[in-house]
Amino acid sequence: MEAPRLAHTMGSPTSPCEEVIKNLSLEAIQLCDRDGNKSHNIKISNITCDSFKISWDMDSKSKDRITHYFIDLNKKENKNSNKFKHKDVPTKLVAKAVPLPMTVRGHWFLSPRTEYTVAVQTASKQVDGDYVVSEWSEIIEFCTADYSKVHLTQLLEKAEVIAGRMLKLSVFYRNQHKEYFDYMREHHGNAMQPSVKDNSGSHGSPISGKLEGIFFSCNTEFNTGKPPQDSPYGRYRFEIAAEKLFNPNTNLYFGDFYCMYTAYHYVILVIAPLGSPGDEFCKQRLPQLNIKDNKFLTCNEEDGVMVYHHAQDVILEVIYTDPVDLSLGTVAEITGHQLMSLSTANAKKDPSCKTCNISVGR
Repeated sequence: MEAPRLAHTMGSPTSPCEEVIKNLSLEAIQLCDRDGNKSHNIKISNITCDSFKISWDMDSKSKDRITHYFIDLNKKENKNSNKFKHKDVPTKLVAKAVPLPMTVRGHWFLSPRTEYTVAVQTASKQVDGDYVVSEWSEIIEFCTADYSKVHLTQLLEKAEVIAGRMLKLSVFYRNQHKEYFDYMREHHGNAMQPSVKDNSGSHGSPISGKLEGIFFSCNTEFNTGKPPQDSPYGRYRFEIAAEKLFNPNTNLYFGDFYCMYTAYHYVILVIAPLGSPGDEFCKQRLPQLNIKDNKFLTCNEEDGVMVYHHAQDVILEVIYTDPVDLSLGTVAEITGHQLMSLSTANAKKDPSCKTCNISVGR
């Protein structure tokens, strides 16, 4: 049974409940033991990006008297908030007493990958409508989970709606500063190395801060069929033939769909060589796409030649999960401008966009 959505404040510091509680023995409905010590048996389980189950020990004699549970849930930075609440005043979530564990669910107050604190009270509703309540339990901490494949599939389906028609491409490209390429040549044997993905995109994305890879672009200009000459990331560009990164020996995964308070949207895809550590990571966490038939990036053989297409109406950010030797492509300075304002590094997703958000925590 889910806790109701609305927070309620029942009773007040001057209510008759206060006097009643003073006169109650600890045998009544307290979460405390017979010495008045707070319970240390709250258990959190079945944690998802927007739900969890909670249980705690209750004295068998008091169970029949308990009619309601009060759940005080706060983001971790607010964990000291209980200090300022009168013990008689229930907070935030109110639920009728049900067998434990009880499910607490709701994207209106739970976000993915977020640390929370939780404390509980039990209460007995009286005939006059007032409540006799226990003291607050101890405060415990937990962290909500990332998006599951189910949530990512919902994002995938929303992204498919706006992907648009497919355009041909022939290369993947990566823009950086000259110093980056010099460093890779000198310190990494001429090979670009995977690094941990930043926190751009959806807050619940399971690849942020976890997946290691190298970012590439593949979008082309409509009128030329070639990569744009401008770049947000540096004046030097590494270009590599598409078949050297994306082919039947790789798997393709959907990683994220987001925007940054703009009209255009980004789709993150992951290319992982079959059986590689990146492939194993993605296989457990991300929806896999058919490389020959999907709405974003395809690879097909026509007359013995590999042919590639990308979606026109979204900006693709492609993560390749293995090192890439610079000798496999070319590095040259772009002729356009460096548009730093278009960078998506650690960009925060617009939580109000109806196009790219789903009905779970943002």
